[in-house]
Order: sequence, then C-alpha cells, then structure tokens
Amino acid sequence: MDQVTQAFLHTSAVVTGASSGIGRAVALALAGAGVNRLLVHYRNNASGAQQTVDDSADLGCEASTVSADLGEAADRRRLVETAFDRLGHVQTWVNNAGADVLTGDAASLDFDAKIRRLFDVDVLGTIDVSQRVAERLLDQESVLPPSMVFIGWDQAPFGMDGEAGQMFGPVKAAVMAYAASLAQTVAPDIRVNTIAPGWIRTSWGESASEYWDQRAKGQSLMDRWGAPEDVARAVLYVADPANTFLTAQTIEVNGGWDRRFRQS
Repeated sequence: MDQVTQAFLHTSAVVTGASSGIGRAVALALAGAGVNRLLVHYRNNASGAQQTVDDSADLGCEASTVSADLGEAADRRRLVETAFDRLGHVQTWVNNAGADVLTGDAASLDFDAKIRRLFDVDVLGTIDVSQRVAERLLDQESVLPPSMVFIGWDQAPFGMDGEAGQMFGPVKAAVMAYAASLAQTVAPDIRVNTIAPGWIRTSWGESASEYWDQRAKGQSLMDRWGAPEDVARAVLYVADPANTFLTAQTIEVNGGWDRRFRQS
C-alpha cells in the first residue's frame, strides 16, 4: 500500500457531477486510493451514477448516489444535508459539477440562456454548496484538515476566442476566484485548492471536429488531449490528507501550454 493510499484509508468523500467524465474518474481514483465511503452526486444521469457506484464497489469502496440540481436552492441544501447525514465525517469534497451547455438539448439554446444556466449552476450553485459544506467541515472534529477541491479552467484567466470562451471564461474565473478567497477564509482548518484542466477529452471532445482535435493537441506540449484520469491524479495530489502544507493553489492540468513559435 503506497503512501497516498494510507492517507486516504478509512476516509469519506463527496464528488459532485460524478456520473461521467472527470467526476467519475475522480470518484474512482479516490475509491482506488483507499476512500471507503463515497457519495456520488448527479443531476439526470442515474445510470451513469450507478455505474460509478458499481465500479467503486469493485475497488472496495462503499458508495451511494444522490440526485440534485445545483441550480435549485432546495436541492443544494438537500445535497449537503444528505452528504453529512450519510457519511458523518467528510474528509474530501470535490466540486466538479457544472452545467453542460455544449451537448444534448442545451446545445441548441441561445448564448443568453446558456450563460444564465452556467452562472446559476457553476457559480451561484457552487458557491452556495461550498459555503454550506465549509460550515459543516469547520464544525466536525478532524485529525487532519479536510480538503475542498474546485475544478476551474486553465484558459479562464487569459481568455479564449469564440462563444465558448466568452461563456466559460467568466464562469470558471468566478469559481477560481471564489475558491482562492475561501482558502484565505477557512485556513488552517480546511485546505482549499483548484485544479484547472486544459483540453480534456470528455463527451464533447469525443465528438469534436478535426479543427478542435488539432487545436487541442497543438496547444499542449505533450501533443495530445488530456484524459479525465489525468485530472483525477491531480485531484488526488491536492486532496491527499497527508498533504497538509498545500492550500490556496491552482494547478493547471493541460500538458503544458505550447508557446513555441513554428515557422510555416
């Protein structure tokens, strides 16, 4: 058993948006690292959430699901109450959930409707949940400081061209700014860090056009898309209960941004 596994052993965790993609990869990484009680949050994808539970069980982790729309205040309250009622003590909370406006029915919405949904879920929902979670974490007795992890976006502070950049830039920048301020507020009792992924091949990436495929690979020094598991490894690092000197940090997971000049 490695050092990370020993640190996570017999702890509990919550991962929001864990029915697929990055959230599922994070949940399974935590289960594989020794977390023995896990709450898998989802909004609509019940079958995906159950698959995460089943895969976690194969890793020796007792997991259960909870459905909640983070755009609804009542659901947010219920999510937090359910988490602490079921798990009692929470060591790791990962704020991964976000509105999907790129695939499915939401992809046909206009810009105004998309960004309103993103702000309701990703910004207001995440902030409300996090404040409620922080209050509960501060009240519980912990041997090691519990950890909260936020998922940002590597390009949010710098901007990206196009509609997606104009939507996700301000939304993820707000999440990252909130996480940084929360870290200043709750230290040293709670550790708060942000993982900022780059081009990660999730459901949208799997159907991306040749242009986006080439752009994703070309903007990474590693010349490839990132995988959800790449992000999960970074989450494990910052959430590691033994990593007690790491807080208020943002770690980019993008294969290294390629700033090299190439002559045509």
